[in-house]
Amino acid sequence: MNTEFDEEEKLSSLVNMGYTVDEASLAIDRCGVDSSLVELTDFICAAQMANVADAQLSELPLEVQPKLKHSYSEYAKHKKRKLSDYEMWTKNNQNGFEKRLLHDDDETIRLPNPMIGFGVPTEPCSTIHRTLPEAAVGPPFFYYENVALAPKGVWTTISRFLYDVEPEFVDSKYFCAAARKRGYVHNLPIQDRFPLLPFPPQTIHEALPLTRKWWPSWDRRTKLNCLQTCIGSAKLTERIRKALEDYDCEPPLSVQKYVLDKCRQWNLVWVGRNKVAPLEADEVEMLLGFPRNHTRGGGISRTDRYKSLGNSFQIDTVAYHLSVLKDMFPGGINLLSLFSGIGGAEVALHRLGIPLKNVVSVEISEANRNILRCWWEETNQRGNLIDLADVQQLNGDRLEQLMSSIGGFDLVVGGSPCNNLAGSNRLHRDGLEGKESALFFDYFRILDLVKCIMTKAQ
Repeated sequence: MNTEFDEEEKLSSLVNMGYTVDEASLAIDRCGVDSSLVELTDFICAAQMANVADAQLSELPLEVQPKLKHSYSEYAKHKKRKLSDYEMWTKNNQNGFEKRLLHDDDETIRLPNPMIGFGVPTEPCSTIHRTLPEAAVGPPFFYYENVALAPKGVWTTISRFLYDVEPEFVDSKYFCAAARKRGYVHNLPIQDRFPLLPFPPQTIHEALPLTRKWWPSWDRRTKLNCLQTCIGSAKLTERIRKALEDYDCEPPLSVQKYVLDKCRQWNLVWVGRNKVAPLEADEVEMLLGFPRNHTRGGGISRTDRYKSLGNSFQIDTVAYHLSVLKDMFPGGINLLSLFSGIGGAEVALHRLGIPLKNVVSVEISEANRNILRCWWEETNQRGNLIDLADVQQLNGDRLEQLMSSIGGFDLVVGGSPCNNLAGSNRLHRDGLEGKESALFFDYFRILDLVKCIMTKAQ
């Protein structure tokens, strides 16, 4: 996204993405050397689609050509508006953190309450109808996820790049015993969804019945907070024990507040008299809907298990959204899984009973790739799993090669890193400008390439 590239570096970058030298040179010539890579790739994609449209138009009856030409013109206007929005967003954020702090731009967006998106199975919801923008209509279907509590403007930008589709904000506390506030942008149907059965435990005591014996009456939690990538330390749990051991009955309100604040922050549960402990990795797996021992063994450390689980999908929530695909793809699905992690999308589809014909999984962590590969073998998947390491290396040529061999993708799933979108440290909340969270633009780039390649194939 850096606009400081010189012409040669931009040309090289575009070629590495899979575009031809002629396409890249023409884009730089038409858009100017100062244009961003996003503007250049959008110009090339629009030009490719124009060539396809012209070729198709020439073969159609004269009376229908003006109508199709108008449709393409509207799509081109959409692309132009999207670029204009991105440039305005970049301009408004060019002064970085200091400007956001000065203008209080680090506020989170206003989220719906209750956070049930377009409906959840446990809450009554009025019938919702939505109309997708023309550019968002598949194939392929796409599904993008990230933290709901992102800095101001992030979800507006994500929505603009993903064809102006309205985000669906859902808290996974309506599906399990742990909260997980997430935003989802997708072009899936929203009618006739159904949940995974059996429905998972809905409260802490249902999910962790052994904690009930020791749970004090003044701790009124029924749901855990969002499951994190790290856990509370032994020193913290020892401090809590010492703070409580001097009281035979209920501790004073000040002590209760201190303990409850730490329990909520670190998802501590009661395991003995005056004793709290962090969740075990197996318990986190269960709360997130993964199979038992999904992340255990294979050389992965306990710390890395928590990290991998904390960055994953909540299976029951995602499966509810993806359930509409079961009747559409009875023979199986071709999946492009970007930022696959430990295979949340793959597990969700498998639990829905949707066969995985071909899965191209792109994940930077070798440990996570091993976890997905082990699950694939343990569940006796009959399809093909192709795992790649880096989304930034997935260019047009590689995509065309993959899509020609498997016949295109039915679904493109991804949840790019949230490192610069979440957390209490304001200095690191750089939004989509941050090093890790800027990988969202690779999700958009790859999705747009897939759509272009599939349009050319048609």
